[in-house]
Parts: sequence; C-alpha cells; structure tokens
Amino acid sequence: MLAIKLLRILFILVGAGLLALAALLFQHSRAFEAAAVATEGEVLELVESRSEDSITYRPVVAFTTDEGTRVTFTSRTGSNPPGYSPGESVKVLFDPDNPQSARLDGFFAAMGAWMIVGGIGAVFLVGGLGTLLFSRVSAARNAALLERGLRLETTYQGVERNTGLSVNGRHPYRITSQWLNPESLEVHVFKSENLWYDPSSYLQTDTIPVFIEQGNPRKYRMDLSFLPRLAK
Repeated sequence: MLAIKLLRILFILVGAGLLALAALLFQHSRAFEAAAVATEGEVLELVESRSEDSITYRPVVAFTTDEGTRVTFTSRTGSNPPGYSPGESVKVLFDPDNPQSARLDGFFAAMGAWMIVGGIGAVFLVGGLGTLLFSRVSAARNAALLERGLRLETTYQGVERNTGLSVNGRHPYRITSQWLNPESLEVHVFKSENLWYDPSSYLQTDTIPVFIEQGNPRKYRMDLSFLPRLAK
C-alpha cells in the first residue's frame, strides 16, 4: 500500500511539473512570435534523428536576414515520412536580435512542444488525482456499508492470490466467502480487499461477516476488523 501511495504522489508531482513546464514553453512561444520577423527560407537537406525504435527527418533551412546575413538552422521538429523536401521554399520566423533562434512557421513548430509536454503532464496528473479520488470515494462507500449495510454471515472459502494486480513483482491476497440467498436460492461469492500479507493463519473461523447494500448484494464490504494490521 505504501508503494501505491508513493506512486500516486509521484504521478501527481510529475504531472504538475510537466504542466508548469508546458506553461513556460507556451509563454516563451508567444513572446517569440510577438518579436519575430517572417521571411522565406529554403530547405537544404534532411537530417536523420534516430531513437531506439524510430527515425525522424528534420529539415536544415537557410534564409537571409534584411541585413543580408545568411543564417542556417536545423528545425527542432521532425517527422517520418519527411514533411519537407530539399529545395522546397518554407516560411521562417526569426528574432531580429538573435537570428539563430529561427524556426519554421507552422502550427506544430509553434505549439508542438508545449502541447506534447502538457498532454503528458495532464495524463500523469489526471492519473494520480483520479486514483486518489477513487480511493477516497471507495473508502467513504465502504465505511457507509459497514455502518448502514445489511450484515450477512457468509461461509469462509479460502485465501487466493490476486494475480490481476502486481506491485514490485508481488501479488496481494484476497479472502473469499459465499452466501446462499434463501429467497432466490442464488449463491453469492464475495472477495475481500487486497491484503499484502497472507492472512490464512489468522482465519480460525467458518464464517466471515459481509455487509451488503440493501437489496443489492453486488455492493458489499467484507468486515476484516478481526485481522491484525500490516506493520508499516
């Protein structure tokens, strides 16, 4: 549980940091556009940029300032397939006080960096806050079930590993029990919350209390207050 809490906090911090960085990149882009001068440039060649699993092509562009200075720069953005061809004319934006800061005039060149960083940050932040909200809503719902739910004495079945969840290579344990509804003659199977220790030796019982929502056995909470707590 501590690892999950730390991971949640890490997601929130990383998400917030990336969103802050995206805001700075956006402000920098807007300031650049406000001071920039537009001109025509020419694609001289395409440069390969390799990563572990992909190749992108970035254009090398040359243009001439109003003072007659020829400037060559490599675009910060690339694509595959290439978005430009050698000899192609392109629109260029540059700062008159620092022509080497030039970039291509286009939506992705202007918005790409902060949108990508902001998108990744939003995913991390929503993931962290979403799991935090879910855990608190679940805790409130479970507390309400234990306080106002209908108590059932269910038949203890055993302890299983929840292989659908893994933290640091470990699977948690779950207690299972069942109850026969005398009215519908349907058997309901209940599973406990995830436990990060094996509770088998502490289950010297044939029945386990389960609290269900009135008229809806699918919403339930197994009462494990009799078990020892896991040391932190």
